[in-house]
Amino acid sequence: MKRVAAIDCGTNSIRLLVADADPATGELKDLDRRMQIVRLGQGVDRTGRLAPEALERTFAACREYAAVIKGLGAEQVRFVATSASRDAENRDDFVRGVVDILGVEPEVITGDQEAEFSFNGATKELTGRADLERPFLVVDIGGGSTEFVLGDASVRAARSVDVGCVRMTERHLVHEGEISDPPSPAQIAAIKADVAAALDRAEETVPLREAATLVGLAGSVTTVAAIALGLNQYDSEAIHHSRIPLAKVREITDRLVSSTHAERAAIPVMHPGRVDVIAAGALVLLSIMERVGAGEVVVSEHDILDGIAWSLAG
Repeated sequence: MKRVAAIDCGTNSIRLLVADADPATGELKDLDRRMQIVRLGQGVDRTGRLAPEALERTFAACREYAAVIKGLGAEQVRFVATSASRDAENRDDFVRGVVDILGVEPEVITGDQEAEFSFNGATKELTGRADLERPFLVVDIGGGSTEFVLGDASVRAARSVDVGCVRMTERHLVHEGEISDPPSPAQIAAIKADVAAALDRAEETVPLREAATLVGLAGSVTTVAAIALGLNQYDSEAIHHSRIPLAKVREITDRLVSSTHAERAAIPVMHPGRVDVIAAGALVLLSIMERVGAGEVVVSEHDILDGIAWSLAG
């Protein structure tokens, strides 16, 4: 067994997993798994730079995570940074801050690397399931980008496209500095058109319609699943490997895009940091399911974070 720490810093959230990994059995035993919404990608699509307040929120989370890692005695740490820090002109400020706090340099990985980590994290425990057909299409809907990975035991094709819940919200739902509440039909149509164009780009590399099982990852997907399951509080065990039908995803998406901020915030399982971006995230998920022809989405709580941890355990 090897004790490892994995950090995934995305556009919307930063997450930590400290786990004992056993490569011989394929078991990853969680010791601590946590997440904070830091919105690192705030304004990056518009300005091309990481905002000072977004950097400080992220560094505050890093200081908390450093204490957890030290307390649990992880042998190795890997910090992976995704879409927002790929896009930013001032990403060196981000790198220096992380090194000062955690002692490791963040790896600003490519979209294809991100996709491979996601696939490995999501499918390692699904490969023996007789009730799930292959190939798997793993879809990781992030804040700034969405990764598509098709594979059986290993990756066959992967593509990252710049469509995510934060990017779509900032691009289409913000008017004069305020988020539309609720979105107008024209704004919803604009998101759908953007996602459709991104799916066209993804299909140039990944044959999406060959998928036999759609596996959905990340906060937009797990939040939709939690609502579908009628949970009064977030329960990762109930959500993990739940199977949400297309009709239910469509029903929830319609509800979210027609709701006010207050109505979305009142949903018991809604994380405060997702209230403003969940409508766009649900639209992305629904568009993907319709394009793929998926009758359901298998929801996984294991994703890029677990893939990063496994990369240290080999």
